[in-house]
Amino acid sequence: MLVLGLTGGIACGKSTVSRRLREKHKLAIIDADQVARDVVEPGQDAYNRILDAFNGKVSNLTLPDGHLNRGALGRWVFEHPDDLKKLNCITHPAVRYGIFKKILVCYLCGYRMCVLDVPLLYEAGLDRLCGITVTVVSDQEQQVERILVRNPGMTREDALNRIKAQMTTEERIERADYVLENNRDVPYLFRQVDELVAKVNPTLLRTVLEYFPPFGAVSAAALVLSKSFLNSHKRKMQ
Repeated sequence: MLVLGLTGGIACGKSTVSRRLREKHKLAIIDADQVARDVVEPGQDAYNRILDAFNGKVSNLTLPDGHLNRGALGRWVFEHPDDLKKLNCITHPAVRYGIFKKILVCYLCGYRMCVLDVPLLYEAGLDRLCGITVTVVSDQEQQVERILVRNPGMTREDALNRIKAQMTTEERIERADYVLENNRDVPYLFRQVDELVAKVNPTLLRTVLEYFPPFGAVSAAALVLSKSFLNSHKRKMQ
């Protein structure tokens, strides 16, 4: 099964691409943001560990219904870098495990391809799980305009700061296997998506072979090793 890693900067159109892949091409979408929300639901191990770590530090850590007060927790950890690291040490492994389980479910269900939708795909190292990676890019002016439309109370400076806080477009392009440009209208973006799927969708023969355990294991191991080698080589070149 091919795992397609999908990423993109803020307001570049990643969600639009993800929706097209789900609705038009019927691909399974693994939404990392949703996984991150699920792992901190009441009763989950990460939820319990967060309560143990931050009770007494964060006022109103939980809401009346028992869910985490994500706003209060977020404000606290971004003002206290050591606690941010502590929170990440709790949530990141849980998110990775949750993603891995969803990929396994897609594999067991017989999908030829699934999409791993992750805003911080490269930053989190999750591109190592992907056979190919795709980034959606847009001109900065387009990004700013879209951010301001979504957030009427936000200033232009705030929008630029959000863009600058992320990986640069140039670096995303350098690391991606495929790039979708979203500087025109939606039909143009959809044509790129459809052409991409036609190009990368695994054949039935390849899918059958990968469901044969020895071939599948060798294929998966080769993928992980090649990704690790390429990432290491790029770091040395930089």
